[in-house]
Order: sequence, then structure tokens, then C-alpha cells
Amino acid sequence: MKADRAMKKNRRGFLQAAAATLALSSLPFAACAASAASGKMRIGIVGSGRVGGTLGTIWANAGHTVMLSSLDLEHDKALAASIGANARAGTPREAAAFGEVLLISVPYHALPRVGKDLGALLKGKIVIDTCNPFPGRDGEIGAWAQEKGAGLASAELLPGARIVRAFNAVGSARLPEAAKREPRAGMPIAGDDAKAIEVASSLVRDVGYEPVLIGPLAMGKHLVPRTPLAGERSPEEIRKIAATLN
Repeated sequence: MKADRAMKKNRRGFLQAAAATLALSSLPFAACAASAASGKMRIGIVGSGRVGGTLGTIWANAGHTVMLSSLDLEHDKALAASIGANARAGTPREAAAFGEVLLISVPYHALPRVGKDLGALLKGKIVIDTCNPFPGRDGEIGAWAQEKGAGLASAELLPGARIVRAFNAVGSARLPEAAKREPRAGMPIAGDDAKAIEVASSLVRDVGYEPVLIGPLAMGKHLVPRTPLAGERSPEEIRKIAATLN
């Protein structure tokens, strides 16, 4: 019982410290600071499938500039053309170099390769991680990530990245209409870096959700399908559920 109370106290302390830091912080790089001032950013999309392609489309329509990438450059070129002037296509390395912020949305078994191929391009980058491990699909890497916890596993596979887990347990079909639904649903997120959380929160709001920080990246283990936080809920419901988790 004492250990449980201590863990909850530590997590409350983390949330309070993160909130205070968010209120006082500014973005760490000049390019990010300039983008923050204008409200628009360059976003590299690594994995332009249902989630990545949908979010890339929404962000481009919101005025951000996105570069779409996957293993199929022709698909990405066609998607970029359908989105319009704020979208372009490139290789994953080009997208990683282009983006002030990266969205990585690939099957979990592909994440080790992403970390290896992008290497130093990930160092210091804000990365929104939507990837979920499923042992039946992802094999040993999926089983390992589930046991370790998806947030900490992603951090190990993408060394140096400033990871925020988000968009992990809401179906891609719900994303395009989110901004039209009132009141706004909450989007649980988890991360360790206050500035990364601030930037990711802004992008979550652009999609039409209210970001709800549930704790550090270790809490990312709860941001997968078929967990208590899966699906759409109000921000207050998310906070109540998150308070029962550790």
C-alpha cells in the first residue's frame, strides 16, 4: 500500500512539474521557435497509411507543411497531390530531415528498422509515436514491447528521440470528423519531455481533440487498443481512469 501511494504521489508530482514547465517553456530550436510563433510547423510523416495519411491530411489542411513517406513513394506522391500545396512526398530519411516534428506510424515490427535507418536524424527530434505492438502481427518484437510497455520500448528503438505517445487507441476513421464534434473528446498522451508534450498537444488540438497528459512515457503502456483508455472519452473521464493506473 505504501508503495502504491508513493507511486501515485510521484506521478502527481510529475504531472504538476510538467504543467509548470509547459507554462514557462519555449521551443528549444530556432526553427521550432519561429514555427511556434507562426503557429505552423514542418511535419515529417514516416508511415503514410491509414493513421499517418489521415493525420498528414488534417495537418496540411490546418496550414502545416507535411512530407509523406513510406516504402511506396508513388503512393505518397499521389496522396500529396490529392492533399494540395501543403503536402509533398519523399523517402523516410528525407521526411525525417524535413520535419521539425515527426509522426511515426508504422507496424511495430518495422520500428527497429526505422530507428536504424533514420539514426542520427532522430536525435533531439520531437516524435509523435502512434505505433502499437501486437504479438500476433509483430512477433517477438511485439511481445517484447507489450511486456516492456509501448512507450519505453519505442524510446529504446528510437534512441535520442523526444517521444510523445498519442493517437494510439482511436480508430483512424474517427480522426477526420473530430473537429466537428462538440464537446471535444480527450486524447490521452504520455511523454517525458515537456517541450515535446507542448508541441504534440498543439497538433492534437489541430486534429480536434483536447490533449490529456496521463503521465510520463512509461504510462504509454496504457495507450494501446483494448485497454481502459482506448476509444473516445471526455477529458475528465480520461483523467479519472488514468488516476487508477500505474
